[in-house]
Amino acid sequence: MNHKVDAQAAYVLHSSPYLETSALVDLFTLEQGRVSAVVKGARRPSSKLRGVLQPFVPLQIALRGRQELKTLIQAEPVGMNGILQGNALMCGMYVNEMMQRLLSPFDPYPRLYVYYQYVLNELILGQDIEGALRTFEHRLLAETGYGLSTDAVFTDQIYLFDVNAWQFKLVKRIAESDRSRCFHGKDLLAIDEDCYDGPEIRQSAKRLMRLAIDHLLAGRPLHSRALFKKQ
Repeated sequence: MNHKVDAQAAYVLHSSPYLETSALVDLFTLEQGRVSAVVKGARRPSSKLRGVLQPFVPLQIALRGRQELKTLIQAEPVGMNGILQGNALMCGMYVNEMMQRLLSPFDPYPRLYVYYQYVLNELILGQDIEGALRTFEHRLLAETGYGLSTDAVFTDQIYLFDVNAWQFKLVKRIAESDRSRCFHGKDLLAIDEDCYDGPEIRQSAKRLMRLAIDHLLAGRPLHSRALFKKQ
């Protein structure tokens, strides 16, 4: 008997062709986390799901199957998200690719699901995209077990982020080769509170998140970053 999950909240992270007429989709679901599923016949002109399985659109889905690769049997939009353009669209693709790469399958992340909805809403509003991205990156690290502890960080000191030890180490003198990995304590404490009010803090946060995420990706590039370079 097939295992079946009905009426589950989800977003499409990525989709690609599969066999002759089907599609393979990576989904971020509220109850099961990241799930991969086959959508049979999705690329046929007559498919009811052809125009539904779009990124950034909140869905209610039904899945079945006991294997890791599920079969999606139903999907219905339940909101009007999804209208991203220009820089917001590229940022949304970046967020989706990060999640596709960093989330383990079938690990639920209910709090991250809320932060994902938050970052999509901020991308649609377009008022503080950079702050929203830094907040989401920060929370993505925390929710996947790679939180950045600032318990031993003080405002007036300088710290080196040791990615191998995954901690901030106090430094008295900054070597030129370590400059990109060093941060003012006041900036680290602001990042810990997701407070990105000034340009220096924003630059520090971007640099810190890049160091952390690149380390977790183990050298595998994010294709979505190339889109920003083409601007």
